[in-house]
Amino acid sequence: MQTPPPDSAHRPPLDAEQLRRGLAESDYADFFARVEVVESTGSTNADLIATAATSEDHRVLIAETQKAGRGRHARTWVSPPRAQIAMSMLVRLPGIEPEVLGWLPLLTGVAVADALRATAGVNAMLKWPNDILIGGRKVAGILAEVAAGGDVPAVVIGVGVNVGLTEAELPVPHATSLALAGAAQTDRTLVAQSLLTEFARRFTAWRDASWATDDLAAAYRERCATLGMDVRAELPGGRTLTGVATGIDATGRLLIGHDAVSAGDVTHLRADY
Repeated sequence: MQTPPPDSAHRPPLDAEQLRRGLAESDYADFFARVEVVESTGSTNADLIATAATSEDHRVLIAETQKAGRGRHARTWVSPPRAQIAMSMLVRLPGIEPEVLGWLPLLTGVAVADALRATAGVNAMLKWPNDILIGGRKVAGILAEVAAGGDVPAVVIGVGVNVGLTEAELPVPHATSLALAGAAQTDRTLVAQSLLTEFARRFTAWRDASWATDDLAAAYRERCATLGMDVRAELPGGRTLTGVATGIDATGRLLIGHDAVSAGDVTHLRADY
């Protein structure tokens, strides 16, 4: 007899005060201007985008549940209350070249993978462009959206991590959660603190390097499970591109054979993980 999934009453809430205290005691205490935790919202990304023009830089919003969460290409991202980390961050990038801006979600993927490795003890890998996998199954996703352009672009980066979902609660068969993957740590407060700290470390280093991508690209390639795989990229208009994923170019595009595809052009990327 299958055990029914726990309801939200039996899942502890994220401890906002502990999270803020932990960040204040880290090496990046001054990085985040404001960290908010709300019980419910439509979309944390949409909330930060709506207030980006007047909001402080490096603001963080976390929701215990989202009613209209979304991923790339307007796909829905759903989760039971308190079973996931649904988090968005607002950052501004003064002086960055437009063609380099596409590295921000890839940097976030590196930060998420490293945080899950360090805190949850799982072998997190990246699927290009910015899904995080454990054992070939998706545990987290990232959605970056430009909130304001110009000389100092403002971007909202959304991160969704499946933490406590049971097998019955997974939205798709190829998903997983930290709990299902046997993670050493599933306390959402500690995982969220690790995610934010690692993002702050990566972002600060990138900014201090004047947005140079050499070190970031090397870190991404090292963690990318897509490289070397036979892949099939589904493109707009029903077109497909198949071949071996041979590399990541200077702008973060995936090289399939001798062809480069950008994240915005690929509807689905399939490989035998």
